[in-house]
Amino acid sequence: MASPVPSSRLTYPEVGATRHRPLPAGYGHLRVRTRIGAGPEVFEAAGRAVLEWRMHRAVGVTIRADGPAAEGRTVVVGLGAGPLRLRAPCAVVWTVADGTSAGFAYGTLPGHPECGEESFVVSLERDGSVWLTVTAFSRPAVRLTRAVAPLVPYFQRAYARRCGRVLRRLAAGTGAVG
Repeated sequence: MASPVPSSRLTYPEVGATRHRPLPAGYGHLRVRTRIGAGPEVFEAAGRAVLEWRMHRAVGVTIRADGPAAEGRTVVVGLGAGPLRLRAPCAVVWTVADGTSAGFAYGTLPGHPECGEESFVVSLERDGSVWLTVTAFSRPAVRLTRAVAPLVPYFQRAYARRCGRVLRRLAAGTGAVG
């Protein structure tokens, strides 16, 4: 099991706010909810794909992590390609896997182009439907992201929607997408 990352290493003080709303003031906020399918098989498949980084990799980002999402685990997300690739170091700040929810949140570490937290949670609703909810709060942390700040929410929303589409496809392999 990963050891907890000292909160002093994270680049923001509101650790866990994607789990315990409201989201903090002073940041851009994001919440995108996508229907993945229906049934416990879809929920299980989607939850595993999120916790094991398969959704992220299938979206097209690189992930460097020593195992599945676990509180305290450091992960480096790679965005872009070649010399334009941005490295975004994060630490998993919380996880959930309780039979009706599965997912995690990671927070930014020094060197990340943004400052904040993002969560990816799969939920199995009472009606049997399965949803992915991506919740985030962030603000620019470096000159590059400050320069393109008006475009960042557009890219974040597009990324969250793509996560939902990709996860729907990954979970569809269970044969129970409903």
